[in-house]
Amino acid sequence: MKCIIVDDEKMARVIITTLCKEIKNVEILEEFSNAIQALKFLNENKVDLIFLDIHMPDFNGLDFIKSLKNPPKIILTTSDPKFAIEAFEYDFIVDYLLKPIELSRFQKAVIKAENKKVDKIASRSNKQDIANDFYINIDRRLIKIDLPSIYLIEAKGDYIHIKTDDKNYVVHSTLKKIEEKLPDSLFLKIHRSYIINIKKIIDIEDNSVLIKKDVIPVSRSKRPELMKRLDLL
Repeated sequence: MKCIIVDDEKMARVIITTLCKEIKNVEILEEFSNAIQALKFLNENKVDLIFLDIHMPDFNGLDFIKSLKNPPKIILTTSDPKFAIEAFEYDFIVDYLLKPIELSRFQKAVIKAENKKVDKIASRSNKQDIANDFYINIDRRLIKIDLPSIYLIEAKGDYIHIKTDDKNYVVHSTLKKIEEKLPDSLFLKIHRSYIINIKKIIDIEDNSVLIKKDVIPVSRSKRPELMKRLDLL
C-alpha cells in the first residue's frame, strides 16, 4: 500500500515511519508537517492509506478529512480520544490509534486497512456492511460496544442514552449521528427520540413496544415500517 504521513510533530512522523518498516507491503511516499501540504500532494498523486494526526495548528485533521474529494483509507493517530465518535462517521476511516502507538496495535490497524473495502460511490447511509461493534467515548476512554447487545437508544437533549444487555451509557451525540452507524437489519427509529433493536421486542400493543422493562412509544408514521420489518405469522 502506498501511504503518506500527516503529523505536525517530527518525532511522531519518525515513529510511524519506523513502524511501517516492520510491515510488508507498506510504502511511505511522503510525510507532511501540515495538512495543506498533504492536500496539495493528493491533488496530484494517488495513495492507498493516510496516517493522519488530528491535532494540528490552523488546519486540523478533521478539517483535512472534510476537504478530501476522493478520500483514501485513513488511520487516525492522536493522543486525544475525544474525537473518536465524530471521526468514525466516515466509512473511509478504518482505525483510531492512540499515542504512544504499540507495534502490535499498529499492525492490526494496517491489516484492517488492507482488508477493508470502501465503496466510494455508495452513500454513507448504506449500513449493511458495518461491523458488529463500535466505540463510544466515555470520560476520555474508548469503550467498545457489541451492537447486537444494544436494545434501546434514547435521545435526551444533547446526549443519547445507550442501553445494552449488560450496561447503560450516556454519550454526547445525536440520534441522527448514531443512526447512521447502525445496521438496518437490527435497528429501527420508531420515534423522534427512540431507536430500538427490533430483535429485542417482547410485545407490541397499540402505539408502543415493550423491550425488557421499557415501554417505548411508536409514532404513527413509523408504525407501518415497524410492522413491515417484523416476522409475522
